[in-house]
Amino acid sequence: MTYTNKLAAGSEFPSITLKDLEGGEHTLGKPREGATWQMVVVYRGRHCPMCTRYLNHLEDYKEKLADISIDIVAASGDSSTQLEEHMTRLEVSFPLAYGLSEAQMKELGLWVSLPRSEQETDHNFAEPGLFVINEQGTVQVVDISNNPFVRPDVETLVNGLAWIRNPDNNYPIRGTAPY
Repeated sequence: MTYTNKLAAGSEFPSITLKDLEGGEHTLGKPREGATWQMVVVYRGRHCPMCTRYLNHLEDYKEKLADISIDIVAASGDSSTQLEEHMTRLEVSFPLAYGLSEAQMKELGLWVSLPRSEQETDHNFAEPGLFVINEQGTVQVVDISNNPFVRPDVETLVNGLAWIRNPDNNYPIRGTAPY
């Protein structure tokens, strides 16, 4: 059996800084605009119609996340040119960062795929990953997939995060028992 290194719940989120199309920099896991937590969504890239739908759907929940002090940033291994083209199909107001390297994908514990053809894309790309990082810089929630068809349902995710964020529930980071 082959095992891989995956970013564990309860671990420190790595420091990865990427650029957006306006030249701004985003350090993944560092909340912005007064938020105390951040949701980092890693998507496959412009070639993935399921990613486009997921990101556009996530926009519908941006305010609910802001209400519970969770900021959103999305990132891919696409180039700036690929992200510019992808923006023609995206209707999001949260930051999109580009240039996630294969080494950074592996640091996050993501599955990495080879393109099936040049028509798909011109670089290896990360399969979907979603991380919620708390105010201590610790991974509170992690969800990774090896294909585009398995992702957390956004409504269920946001409702669960609202429950976790409610101090009355005193909900710990799950999945931290030692092996």
